[in-house]
Amino acid sequence: MTYFRKILQYARPYKRFAVLNIICNIFYALFSTLSFIALIPVINILFDKSKRVAEKPEWEGITGIKDFTVDYFNYNVSQRVAEDEVSALIFICAIVVSLFFLKNLFGYLAAFFITFLRNGVLRDVRDAVYKKILELPISYFSEKKKGDTISRITADVNEVQTSFLSILELIVREPLTIIFTIIAMLMISAKLTIFVFIFLPISGFIISVIGKKLKSQSRKAQEENGHFLSIVEETLSSLKIIKGFNAEGRFQEKFQDSTNKLNTILNSLINRQNLASPASEFLGIFVIVIILWFGGNMVLVEGTLNAAAFIAFLGLAYNILTPAKQISKATYSVKKGNAAAERIIEVLETPSNLTDAKDAIIVKDFEKEVVIENISFKYEDEFVLKNFSLTVPKGSTVALVGQSGSGKSTIANLVTRFYDVNEGTIKIDGTDIRQITKHSLRSLMGLVTQDSILFNDTIKNNVSLGKVTATNDEIIDALKIANAWEFVKDLPKGMETNIGDSGNKLSGGQKQRLSIARAVLKNPPIMILDEATSALDTESEKLVQKALENMMKNRTSIVIAHRLSTIQNADMIVVMHRGEIVEQGKHETLLTYNGTYRKLVEMQSFD
Repeated sequence: MTYFRKILQYARPYKRFAVLNIICNIFYALFSTLSFIALIPVINILFDKSKRVAEKPEWEGITGIKDFTVDYFNYNVSQRVAEDEVSALIFICAIVVSLFFLKNLFGYLAAFFITFLRNGVLRDVRDAVYKKILELPISYFSEKKKGDTISRITADVNEVQTSFLSILELIVREPLTIIFTIIAMLMISAKLTIFVFIFLPISGFIISVIGKKLKSQSRKAQEENGHFLSIVEETLSSLKIIKGFNAEGRFQEKFQDSTNKLNTILNSLINRQNLASPASEFLGIFVIVIILWFGGNMVLVEGTLNAAAFIAFLGLAYNILTPAKQISKATYSVKKGNAAAERIIEVLETPSNLTDAKDAIIVKDFEKEVVIENISFKYEDEFVLKNFSLTVPKGSTVALVGQSGSGKSTIANLVTRFYDVNEGTIKIDGTDIRQITKHSLRSLMGLVTQDSILFNDTIKNNVSLGKVTATNDEIIDALKIANAWEFVKDLPKGMETNIGDSGNKLSGGQKQRLSIARAVLKNPPIMILDEATSALDTESEKLVQKALENMMKNRTSIVIAHRLSTIQNADMIVVMHRGEIVEQGKHETLLTYNGTYRKLVEMQSFD
């Protein structure tokens, strides 16, 4: 229950609804019991004339409140029976109906108030998990399956929300119903009540055995649910490759393996859960039969209990069965909810190693240079950068080139602080970027990646992502600089055109030019281009390259390049090999060295 208690903290803003739910549940339990107790005097007076009360009872103080209430009720019913038996019967029926109406009214109100608490907690937990997802470093998600994360924020949160109703029933309504019922049973016959409760611990033990493995099975089901959602996510994002390599059968088999495992786990889980209700009902009926035998002896043989009281006692005993069944169901639901809560708390309590320092400063301007000093970095065990140093003066364009795996993109990840260096420092205007707030650091930077990451939204909303207050004219200017306005203006709805999931309604070159327009509109002093043209055809590359040249004017740029033709005019070209600098200089100078850069140029000239 530790994890569930942590989730319960999200219920604090809605405690007024919990209080109202508890009050309504108290009245529900009270009227549920009274509806059976009211039958005793009714049966006595209607069917046994000797039980009728002719004299109005007198108040003898608080100690005699029970006898006064019973006698006063009996007196009223007796008077009505004496005057007109039909109207007395109507009166009695009205009382019974009123009690059951009040019971169900308060039952509805309890459910009404708990709805606001449950849905409020559902929303707040989802918001907290999503906020945490945005805060966690990129490295966290490189180790996790997307589907598992989606499962936690959907299925697991739903399971926790469902469990909230169960836990309040477990704490308030059903126990109170049982307590009030037991009090009434004790008032009728303490001997018979004690006899009944000899059998209840046996019933409880059997039910607990049924639910013993429920939590572990629930967690297995939730983990497998996350696994198959991952397969769905991978399939949707990779359909071209799956179809292109005729791998439909392999993925179908993979998906069916997962759903078969989930099917087996759920069959066991639900069958065990479903066993709780009939088992508790059977055990309850068994107890009722014991009451019939023992209580029947008290009525027929011993004469220590009257028939009306015995009938009401049977009704009260049966009244315990429903809440007992609900408690057993709620217990299982809470166990399932606790397993789901554990998976949610794992995300919420995951520490982030990329937090702002306590004394982190807000930087608004870029004045002089970006300095990378003797940095070393590794994703896992092997260093991908070793003692790397580089200075990027304001207004200059520095290009990083080299074979795949040489560490070029890692530099972009470190400068934007998606990861922290293991050794060394990265400074902006002499300040270590770890001493700058992440928000203000990234406000200084524009990022254009190899993969054009766009959203299922309009062109306008995609381009204005970094500047939501931008006017239409500003957006159009950015699109023009990025050579994108020429195709955007011809679209049916212009900037208001929805570009589909990941921008798939557009070509690769069009998507990349929108990515550039997004960076242009943000208008940052430092631009980072991570192989922005490597995935394009020659014609698209020329348009994008022209857009990049427009964008880089009067800006500090770090360009990670695969196609060397795109960076020949850079102020400095840094040639990397296995995380180290092997050459650096301008294009013409590097060609004269007859070294690594020249070989790379000659290799590409044959492409």
